[in-house]
Amino acid sequence: MTARHDQPARDDRHHQPARDDRPVQHDQHDRPARQGQPVVPAGHEPPLRVIVVDDHTVMRAGVVALLAQEPTVEIVGEAGDGRAGVELVERLRPDVALMDLRMPVLDGASATAEIVAGPAATRVLILTTYETDEEIERAVEVGAIGYLLKDTTREQLVDAIRSADRGETVLAPRVAARLVARMRRPAVVPLTAREVDVLNAVADGLSNVEIGRRLVIAEATVKTHLLRVFAKLDVSDRTHAVVVALERGLLTRR
Repeated sequence: MTARHDQPARDDRHHQPARDDRPVQHDQHDRPARQGQPVVPAGHEPPLRVIVVDDHTVMRAGVVALLAQEPTVEIVGEAGDGRAGVELVERLRPDVALMDLRMPVLDGASATAEIVAGPAATRVLILTTYETDEEIERAVEVGAIGYLLKDTTREQLVDAIRSADRGETVLAPRVAARLVARMRRPAVVPLTAREVDVLNAVADGLSNVEIGRRLVIAEATVKTHLLRVFAKLDVSDRTHAVVVALERGLLTRR
């Protein structure tokens, strides 16, 4: 299973309505259209359009083969380096990009930052063998929707792609554990002023996009603050973070 923290749509997509923190349900409604795609009635949803960016040809082919028999996913492109990956996103506007980290020309984190800052609504899901603290934190900071390791099963990968498309942050269990271990302290650690601002905004019912607008910070930065709050409070979601912070006197509501 993968660890998840809900995350709404990035605020750099100004022409799309903000998503709330719950998984989006499409059972009763039409699926929202991405840029350049028509609205498709419920029950007739097209497969999620995915690209694979990895400099190892065999590994890339393996991922493509792994997803080839999945009817809800369509591989629409492949790239062998980060720069080619960015260009592929700009041309194809896929729903999700599976991105390796260490690649020639442009590394995965830098490519992710460019994609997140660009006009496409593509979600970037890191899929790599590397799990150092620095690489994990950098990928999250620049806006990756999730971080998976290449020992992920086919079912977990498909589930993660779907979750990424819904705007949910997905972390491999070992990655989530490393983030928590890095941020956790033996004693109660007070929240920073900015973390209190973010948590107060959560308590006000704001989405990550709305918090970013209120505090004039990027949504990726809001997400980083929340991950650190989760680690400090030893919780896994926004609601419990507010509850625990109030119980410990770390948050005062006006």
